[in-house]
Amino acid sequence: MSDKRIERDSMGELEVPADALYGAQTQRAVNNFPVSGQPMPAAFIHAIAHIKRAAARVNHDLGLLDGERAEAIVKAAEAVIDGQHDGQFPVDVFQTGSGTSSNMNVNEVIAHLAAAEGAEVGPNDHVNMGQSSNDVIPTALHLSAALEVTRELRPALVHLRETINSRAAELDEVVKTGRTHLMDAMPLRMSQELGGWSSQVSQAIERIDSAMTRLCRLAQGGTAVGTGINAHPEFAERMARELGERTGLTLTPNDSFFASLGSQDAAVELSGQLRGLACVVMKIANDLRWMNSGPLAGLGEIELEALQPGSSIMPGKVNPVIPESAAQAAAQVIGLDSAVTVAGQSGNFQLNVMLPLVANNLLTSIRLMSNTSRLLADRAIATFKVREDQLSEPLSRNPILVTALNSVIGYNAAAAIAKQAYQAGRPILEVAEEQTDLSRKELERLLDPAALTRGGIPE
Repeated sequence: MSDKRIERDSMGELEVPADALYGAQTQRAVNNFPVSGQPMPAAFIHAIAHIKRAAARVNHDLGLLDGERAEAIVKAAEAVIDGQHDGQFPVDVFQTGSGTSSNMNVNEVIAHLAAAEGAEVGPNDHVNMGQSSNDVIPTALHLSAALEVTRELRPALVHLRETINSRAAELDEVVKTGRTHLMDAMPLRMSQELGGWSSQVSQAIERIDSAMTRLCRLAQGGTAVGTGINAHPEFAERMARELGERTGLTLTPNDSFFASLGSQDAAVELSGQLRGLACVVMKIANDLRWMNSGPLAGLGEIELEALQPGSSIMPGKVNPVIPESAAQAAAQVIGLDSAVTVAGQSGNFQLNVMLPLVANNLLTSIRLMSNTSRLLADRAIATFKVREDQLSEPLSRNPILVTALNSVIGYNAAAAIAKQAYQAGRPILEVAEEQTDLSRKELERLLDPAALTRGGIPE
């Protein structure tokens, strides 16, 4: 038997693999775009299938599509949504800028599956009824990103925040030397340090939640240029309602389809918030790396879980692999956002022509931040051990504790004590006792590191 079959489209005949569920238009795109070898993300393909399923339902309800075809399309689309045919969507990310190739890929697969059930279904006339690639692809972009944020990213960030908060409560009594400019500074509790991370994560969630409001406004119904040609007047509203009921999202048509087709402002906004989240992740990862550094010649404040050998030549070496992975993922997200920013500027008149890139980068960034947040929580923050001996000795010798004496003896006198203590390698308490008329008991009270973590003016 031949491993090829002949398919036809408006441009003529073309050979496709005999076992392919797609047709000629998909094969043309495969032939035309051998660029990265990377197909569109499965979440994006599933979102297109959601649109096809909803459109079949809506068009049937509007009396535009007969019941047999509608049910065949719905059944086929649900199989695609469930991931049963993920290998049938080979079109490269770097394809036609409208994403028409991916839209037709899904249309052809659904039509083929429907035909296998005995229904006469055309990819353009029936599966794509009331639609254009120019509104399907922006809608799929928004829908897939919103679903992944809801299902994956937000739960991962909440888990990260809860893990941080749990460790903060556990370590509330641990006092350590603070650092600014990587230099010794005033003391703080470890719970305060981790609390800063928790607040960063919380605010990242708030920013992403805000961006979701715009992301849930859909282009569907604008069809070719935003006028809604070939779509029923009620199609847009009904599609948003049908998609919302199916996915659990609160979806509405955008107030301007011309804006939805010609720009990708909401996607650029979300990408920017993902970049901000990446900065949060990078900060936490680098703090963990510094705190773990050593174990002898670094800070050595904590000991991260040992997950794998750290060197092919140095026996016994163990590295902070989870924070390193997190930092790399964060760097990638920052880079992907730069590409999305360029793509967001590529709307010419009534269509943005970098839609596949935007969709791919958004979904990649969401996946990277989702997985990284869980790894940081479970394999680094939840499991690190505090080396309290490494915290107490530097803290007792920290000359910056003298800051607490500013309001008592003045800045210049305090600075002189700090310099002398540092040069002599002596505790600040001993030098202050010699250089001031304050009693040792009073100095112990004023220079108590734990008390200094509460802030305010020492009395």
